[in-house]
Amino acid sequence: MDYEIIVVGGGHAGCEASLASARIGHKTLLVTGNKNNIADMPCNPSIGGSAKGIVVREIDALGGQMGKCADAGKIQIKMLNSAKGPAVQALRAQADKNIYPKLMQEELYKQENLTVLEGMVEDLIINDNKVEGIILEDGTRITSKAVILTTGTYLKADIMVGSTRHREGPHGERPSMHLSDNLKKYGLKIIRLKTGTPQRIDKNTIDYSKTKVENGDFEYRYFSFDDNRPYDLEKQVPCHLIYTTPETHQIILDNLSKASMYGGLDDVTGVGPRYCPSIEDKIVRFRDKERHQLFLEPESIIEEDPNYGNTIYLQGFSTSMPHDVQEKMVHSLPGLENAKILKYAYAIEYDAIYPTQMKLSLENKVIENLFTAGQINGTSGYEEAAGQGLIAGINASLKIEGKDPLILKRNESYIGVLIDDLVNKGIRDPYRLLTSRAEYRLLLRSDNADLRLREYGYQVGLIDEERHNKLNKKIEEIEKLTEYLKENKLTPKKETNDYLASINSTELKDGITLYNLLKRPEISMADIEKFYEIPYDEEIKYQAEINAKYEGYIVKAKKEAEKMVDLENKLIPEDIDYSKIKNIASEARQKLNEVRPTSIGQALRISGVNPADISILMIYLKKEYRYDRK
Repeated sequence: MDYEIIVVGGGHAGCEASLASARIGHKTLLVTGNKNNIADMPCNPSIGGSAKGIVVREIDALGGQMGKCADAGKIQIKMLNSAKGPAVQALRAQADKNIYPKLMQEELYKQENLTVLEGMVEDLIINDNKVEGIILEDGTRITSKAVILTTGTYLKADIMVGSTRHREGPHGERPSMHLSDNLKKYGLKIIRLKTGTPQRIDKNTIDYSKTKVENGDFEYRYFSFDDNRPYDLEKQVPCHLIYTTPETHQIILDNLSKASMYGGLDDVTGVGPRYCPSIEDKIVRFRDKERHQLFLEPESIIEEDPNYGNTIYLQGFSTSMPHDVQEKMVHSLPGLENAKILKYAYAIEYDAIYPTQMKLSLENKVIENLFTAGQINGTSGYEEAAGQGLIAGINASLKIEGKDPLILKRNESYIGVLIDDLVNKGIRDPYRLLTSRAEYRLLLRSDNADLRLREYGYQVGLIDEERHNKLNKKIEEIEKLTEYLKENKLTPKKETNDYLASINSTELKDGITLYNLLKRPEISMADIEKFYEIPYDEEIKYQAEINAKYEGYIVKAKKEAEKMVDLENKLIPEDIDYSKIKNIASEARQKLNEVRPTSIGQALRISGVNPADISILMIYLKKEYRYDRK
């Protein structure tokens, strides 16, 4: 068998990678250990969240699939941080664990150029440090021009509960036993990471009178920029909020030594996620906090389903405690005094690749034409995985076509921030995207992902003419409305000032353009429409309003981004020998050799490389290469 691109792993990264390469036009094979688990959601039943929801919008803007399946398979959806500024607003949807995977599987099976094969990949075909295919556990060799590894948590996976350790995946499946050892043999640095998941509770054994209802938004919300059909807002299923109790905390502290991470097992080497810690980690690290919030999240609306139809996900209660202790912990929570645990919490330890071994294209630096995406790169979360998978699928396609890779900059997308952080800074624990990681987050809003990235999707062949024309029309209408707002004024008439006074806005003494009036924090486009008809869609009006209201901040951010782009254009020769640069700090020399940055801008973002080291590097480049590479 011979393919152009082989994708290993059917999780969120693998789905996006295989769909991207197949849609671009390359004969693609997706190999997965269990076809039934394709696009599975082994942990939380949600898509999106802070920063993550913006990533899903970016995936859709580029031509990916996650947002469309999340829209069609949602139980409820809401805009987080809606009371705050647009830079931190992001969508989060409760996704049905039955519907979402089935929708994604349907896309895979009907996709032209894509074949799905069930099998376990144990080795790669490598010649002269170049990948040429895969080897299955039965010895079958399948050749290709590029391989994308998206193995998730399945490399030497261990499920850990209390003092027990079992080598298996999230659903008890066989993990990949030899692939990570073979990758190490080829010169890759392998690390051990850990994550976990909480209990699943029988929804019929919960006393909801002791909980706070958390509904979805009562207005239409969508991840995708396309085909946004109305849905029944009233049929959204609520979540519920509860808090831990002093009894909960005492049970955990009394049994701390029984948790796998705190003495239950003495051979745990995996590092857990800093920003999604287990409940015992929270209690130990934040002993001053009287309580921690937990969410009761439904996993499916299909009640007859034996796996998820009756289950509630106990968000925030991840643990590696023994089952008997988990019973006490759960029963100490309000509303869960008589709860039945359908599935116990556990921790999972697995192998991953240290991410500084990747290029910004997600191609491996040691093995040519080998790409990696998702948790194998040290990230956490479905959304981070899907974003990487999409970029890996795009860049594997571009590589075999002999074209330059798509490298998203930090001022262009959260996906660009994610990949740049992995490559330049490495990780200590599973990486999670946060809005605080993006220095240009006012530019990287949820509302403008299509304006930022859809053109790239069109250029690589994932966005068709119809959607591209729709984008151009949107840009044109935003520009026209902006000009309209700048050209038209409100004058200090009595009716104008009476209205402004009624909304606690300063009365006019002179005429003011609608554009400048919108800069007032208390003024919205709806207020402008009291005096002028604005014949544009809500989406267009919102963009024009954001551009007016935050103009000064946006201009400042763009100027700062331009400086960064200028440094990105100062290229570093591939053959540079850092050992020949005198006076550079030893840590900087080691990190520069490890990452091999392609530009001064990238070198600046490497952990352990200081501005003084960059100054010495630039002097060396000017002297030895006689010009600033631009």
